[in-house]
Amino acid sequence: MRKFWLKIQYTKWFNITKDGLFKENPIVVAVLGICSALAVTNRVENAIAMGLAVTFVVTASSLVVSMVRKVIPARVRMITYMVIISAFVIMVQMFLEAYFPVIAAALGAYLGLIVTNCIVMGRAEAFAVKNPMKYTFFDGIANSLGYTWILIAVAIVREALAFGTILNFRVMPETWVNWTVMALAPGGFFVLGLIIWGVREWAQNFEVAAE
Repeated sequence: MRKFWLKIQYTKWFNITKDGLFKENPIVVAVLGICSALAVTNRVENAIAMGLAVTFVVTASSLVVSMVRKVIPARVRMITYMVIISAFVIMVQMFLEAYFPVIAAALGAYLGLIVTNCIVMGRAEAFAVKNPMKYTFFDGIANSLGYTWILIAVAIVREALAFGTILNFRVMPETWVNWTVMALAPGGFFVLGLIIWGVREWAQNFEVAAE
């Protein structure tokens, strides 16, 4: 059983997933996507919507980039990435505006700004343009979910403290006094900082224990 587990650990699939979720988490380690992490995490439903939107855009755009990577001229690769990413962002924006207008309004400009999210462009440039589609798909999913779970963790804390609810279900007693600061960007910055610190400490201790 131990040999089987060690064999899995050294497969590319496992390493890609582990890196995206934890070891090279785009928010915790690379410190990318911070603006949206602060802006949309006052409610859990907003964090989930943004996470799913980014997951779709990153995965779909990375797959397309990987598919056409051998025919993209090096001098125009950034413009090509931008066009591909923009197409998928528009799809997500139109979908949310048509079926979930309240969430689309809550996300506001940050939905369209997925185009400029460093995570999306970063995966296209750092991984998709250098690897085949089978690995690019897992890389896109892993990094997107790494981004998403941090957003949801921040949102759970912020919504509970700011409104006494999680997904609009009350979790705090009726006598709870809402922490207004948690609904604002400074509160989000504080919570995000604590989560980044906690995850990094856990990762260091986990690596030491594994050795």
